[in-house]
Amino acid sequence: MNGNRAWLGMLIGIWGVVQAVAAEPSWPQFRGPNAAGIADGQGLPDRWSATENVAWKQDLPGRGWSSPIVWGSRVFVTTAVDLGESETPRKGLYLGGNRLAPPTSEHEWRVLCLDLDDGHVVWERTVHRGVPQSAIHLKNSFASETPVTDGERVYAYFGNVGLFVFDLEGTPVWSQRFEPQPTRDGWGTAASPVLHQDRIYLVNDNEQQSYLLALDKRTGQTAWRVDRDEKSNWATPLVWQSAQRTELVTNGTGKVRSYDLNGQLLWWLQGMSDITIPTPQAGDDLLYLASGFVFSARRPVYAIRPGATGDISLTGDATSNAHIAWCQPRGGPYNPSTLLYQQRLYVLLDLGLLSCYDASDGMAKYERQRIPRGRAFTASPWAADGNVFCVNEDGMTFVFRAGDEFQLLHTNALAEDDMCLASPAAAGNRLLLRTSARIYCLARP
Repeated sequence: MNGNRAWLGMLIGIWGVVQAVAAEPSWPQFRGPNAAGIADGQGLPDRWSATENVAWKQDLPGRGWSSPIVWGSRVFVTTAVDLGESETPRKGLYLGGNRLAPPTSEHEWRVLCLDLDDGHVVWERTVHRGVPQSAIHLKNSFASETPVTDGERVYAYFGNVGLFVFDLEGTPVWSQRFEPQPTRDGWGTAASPVLHQDRIYLVNDNEQQSYLLALDKRTGQTAWRVDRDEKSNWATPLVWQSAQRTELVTNGTGKVRSYDLNGQLLWWLQGMSDITIPTPQAGDDLLYLASGFVFSARRPVYAIRPGATGDISLTGDATSNAHIAWCQPRGGPYNPSTLLYQQRLYVLLDLGLLSCYDASDGMAKYERQRIPRGRAFTASPWAADGNVFCVNEDGMTFVFRAGDEFQLLHTNALAEDDMCLASPAAAGNRLLLRTSARIYCLARP
């Protein structure tokens, strides 16, 4: 009898630990779990301002467009601090923002850990100090890649500097430096790393020698490297786990390519726009790809069936084939990634237009609906509890009812000095929104 009670007590204890672990807030990578940008059932706020529903806000040094990530009570974010005088980015600017020469002042590349409860800085580490060896566009930063965590380590990637790994207490574990590579018109880098099982994957598409790299996440040793026939892209790869297999999908201007976990090419697709930025999305047994540079004739959205091999490109005026379920030839976004939510695919265009497609067949529910006062969108949309959220560069968030009709519910504005290009993170019942000046932690009272 006593033995049974002991076993019962132990099982209750184990179950309590499992529940506690399951309840820990987690937004471990760019756009959260599965890179989906969805935070249902967490009780996130849908209304806020610079003062309303603000649990805390923390000013940040320097500049960075990386998203915050969260594990448990810790928030991790990266930034680059210009120790001289830096040029202020301007909202909405693309033309005229090229800066072909690197800055001449010293910079510090930093990783910060904040407390989720009150926003205080738990630890801060400078991973590199020096004069930048590469240029960036005026609207880019030297810290635009979102870090990733597995709950044991934080992997902070700065594209033309290196990958720096810490445990959650800020102790360095390992690092690997990378030679800076030139990017198109000196725009800089932005593709974030992804983790899967025991490997971390990095894609660096540039003007000199593009590559896809797989590293052992515990040691930093190279598992494999594949050279890519690509020029500059800024798209974060996606680990696509379908019923057939697990593969690594890389969006690209020349080709979309999918690799197995040993770096072998599985399939490829031509027909993207001249510049490719959005991250792929997966769900409902389809993979969604998009590319929509505003000056390109081709701005497609594709839905790909699992199990493809070889060249699956469309020919002529076709919008589907054995491996492509559907295509919207001119529906793709430039900067924001697409959002797959409740069997619909939402596409946010940089100039303030929102489209909604049936995710299964690509039929438009509505297309290019104008968002009032909604110019200049760079951050990717997200969803929670039946609503779709889009934040523009002015820091104004537009809240839509998810569904077949274009229905704007309300807007949420921040301070006038808040410029927003980073996609947010959700952690439990809190939303973390990074701007050029600070991080807001937004929560219901």
